[in-house]
Amino acid sequence: MIVNLYNKLLYFFKKGPIKKSMNVLFIRVIGVFLFFSLTLFITNFFDPKLVGSYDYSRSLLTILASISVLGMNQSILYYSGVLSSKEALHEIKDVYHKMMKITVVISISVTLLILVFNFFLGAFFLEKELSTILFKSVIILLFYSLLIVNIDTLRALKKVYLSEFFRNILRYTPLFLVAIILYLTNNQKWLLEGFLLSLSLLGIGSTIYILNYFKKYKSIVVKNNFSYKSIIKRSSPMAISAVAFMLMQSVDIILLGKFTDLAVVAYYASSVKITMVVGLVLTSVNAIYAPIISELFSLNSFNELKVKLQDATRLISILTLPVIVFIAFSSKLILSVFGDNYEKAQSALLILLVGQTVNMFCGSVGIYMNMTGKQKVLQSILIISFLLNLLFNWILIPIYGMNGAAISTALSMAFWNITGAIYLLKKDKIKTFLN
Repeated sequence: MIVNLYNKLLYFFKKGPIKKSMNVLFIRVIGVFLFFSLTLFITNFFDPKLVGSYDYSRSLLTILASISVLGMNQSILYYSGVLSSKEALHEIKDVYHKMMKITVVISISVTLLILVFNFFLGAFFLEKELSTILFKSVIILLFYSLLIVNIDTLRALKKVYLSEFFRNILRYTPLFLVAIILYLTNNQKWLLEGFLLSLSLLGIGSTIYILNYFKKYKSIVVKNNFSYKSIIKRSSPMAISAVAFMLMQSVDIILLGKFTDLAVVAYYASSVKITMVVGLVLTSVNAIYAPIISELFSLNSFNELKVKLQDATRLISILTLPVIVFIAFSSKLILSVFGDNYEKAQSALLILLVGQTVNMFCGSVGIYMNMTGKQKVLQSILIISFLLNLLFNWILIPIYGMNGAAISTALSMAFWNITGAIYLLKKDKIKTFLN
């Protein structure tokens, strides 16, 4: 029986997409190691308020960039699947150029609007410290938005490993080096500026690389001409979904900054970062399966699609459940490594793990909906989830602090995953959840 189970697992892990997912996961594990090494370094050697400023800026940029990219980081994977099914992937060059122009226009517009708001009304809505962070963060919004589109463009070009190298290695290494230099030179106060500078350089560097890569397609003949209007129409529902999703992931930190202080933000953010390890598997698997889902759906290969989705969900569960159990039983010890007082976030961490467990069992709900033309349904589900999240955070944070933020996030995460899984079961007879 044990030998039979071993052989089944061996066969399962040798499947093409699963093997590729494991390779992507390996790169992301290295990225998580770098990210946590960076986090542990700054939480132990930098003032908690400086760490809180950094985490607050990360949350702001996450929200603003999700608006600026207009969902194009997701839709370019859809176009990749469609063009691959027509053996015309090289035409993604035309799509990328149009997406880049749209990103530039939106990013600059958002930046100007935020700067005007901050100049005239910032003092009424934000404390001076938070207003300064907002000003500095929005200045590099264009570069960060381009970086997000570029990372997924590399995935669309089937350069998955290079995409993951940008996402997980280059994203953290420069800042880690900057943080070490700042500490050794006793200039810790420049942590936020070092973070923003490293993102800017990555955005510029990744753009230069992709534009140079596309030079080999100088004589490209575009047969599948996607207009600006069609790209925006396809991407905008994904954008609204992405904004709602990012808000759900960030509004707890934003409101903690409003109702408490930046030190509490730093403590709570440590628990959020730990749960990123759990989400690591899901995002790694989705990185491989997104274009596959789009391609199979375009070819009407529904039986194969169902098999691929079940493979994805099983892989997610096999790899994630042991991690959740380990973190739950070692939560206090793990948090203590971050530095003094970070153990205060233990209850918040355990609550967030509950939400991640539901996320794990439901599988690739969001990716499936985005890749199969159900962006508007996902958009509606995520908007409702965000509104619930915002309401719960507003009510619970003043009463329960970090635990209130964690409860709000876990409930909204469970709501949208379960609702989406039930909808897909009824609509497409597709089981994204573990069964």
